[in-house]
Amino acid sequence: MKLHDMIHGTFGKGGRLERFWPLVDAAETFFFRLPVRTTGGTHIRDAYDLKRMMMIVVVALFPSMIFGTYNVGYQFYASAGIPADHLACVLKGLAVIVPLYVVTFAVGGAWEVLFALIRGEEINEGFFVTGALIPLVMPPTIPLWQLALAVSFGVVLGKELFGGTGMNIFNPALVSRAFLFFAYPKSISGAGVWTLTGDRVVDAYTMATPLHLGIEPKGDIITHLSANGFDFWRMFTGLEPGSIGETSTVAILIGAFVLIITGVGSWRIIASVFAGGAAMAFLCNAFAPSPASVLALPAHYHFVMGGFAFGAVFMATDPVSAAGTNAGKYVYGFLIGVLTVMVRTLNPAYPEGMMLAILFMNLFAPLIDYTVVRLNMRRRVRRAAG
Repeated sequence: MKLHDMIHGTFGKGGRLERFWPLVDAAETFFFRLPVRTTGGTHIRDAYDLKRMMMIVVVALFPSMIFGTYNVGYQFYASAGIPADHLACVLKGLAVIVPLYVVTFAVGGAWEVLFALIRGEEINEGFFVTGALIPLVMPPTIPLWQLALAVSFGVVLGKELFGGTGMNIFNPALVSRAFLFFAYPKSISGAGVWTLTGDRVVDAYTMATPLHLGIEPKGDIITHLSANGFDFWRMFTGLEPGSIGETSTVAILIGAFVLIITGVGSWRIIASVFAGGAAMAFLCNAFAPSPASVLALPAHYHFVMGGFAFGAVFMATDPVSAAGTNAGKYVYGFLIGVLTVMVRTLNPAYPEGMMLAILFMNLFAPLIDYTVVRLNMRRRVRRAAG
């Protein structure tokens, strides 16, 4: 109790170290219950708050984290032709992924603390989910210094300059990925995302992802993908090269179930993204000049390739940067799906499309909500006048 009083006397209001109170407050709220008490009349008591919501998102990410860890090790040993059991694959994956998370949370956490101290505000948990997401949308060979730059860019320019958690208009994790895509494209995209085994480059390890194989197909595009080892079920399960958390659609769907059943993730957005992707894929199929064209790629292949499923479940559903109205969520998600397939099929320089589609629709989410509200107001005025 004396230590508690001493800390509050030193770091509390009027104390010598008042500036650093957010650090003490963050530690107290982490280890102890909040000292806030409700007063007055009838009120609702509920244990569900921002911390619980973010923990649910992290729990939903566990399947993708676990499978991604295994897949990193599996791809390492398989491409190098080295026999390895499941445990060896997991250990190798951990050796790659743990440093990524350490750098992400160290750099991102430092920025969060710095801005909280500058503003004199509480340190919130806003970076917790962002920090869990960023390594999962990165290739496993991303240099740690580039990751640190990306995290800094995403946190500072993608969130803090807008006012911090709850004020950002773009998804910070995707802002980090976009920074790397444009600043260091060789590190995050192309056939070179799997390059290093120890200190040497192994040609067999620089394998293409399914999206890159689909750019210039020979013969039927499905046959072309299957001939290179990327049939539908392999892509669905996720034993393929790619960003750490994006390869396994099975793991992502498990996370989607957790988000939907708890009400944290919007099923309207998730369903609309897939509906929009399917609609655009069917339209492309109708105008495909030949079975070898990328336009001929079926919708269900789009769903399991690249970051489509991961983006639909974990990125597009960000409650801060997504549309907030129910009707707006349908429009928002549908257009993300349409734009993703459009970019994939019509822009050969960029075989993926989910990241740019979500960031683009983040920009238009407020306009979508505004339009929905105005239309609803207009209908109510007509109803009242009639």
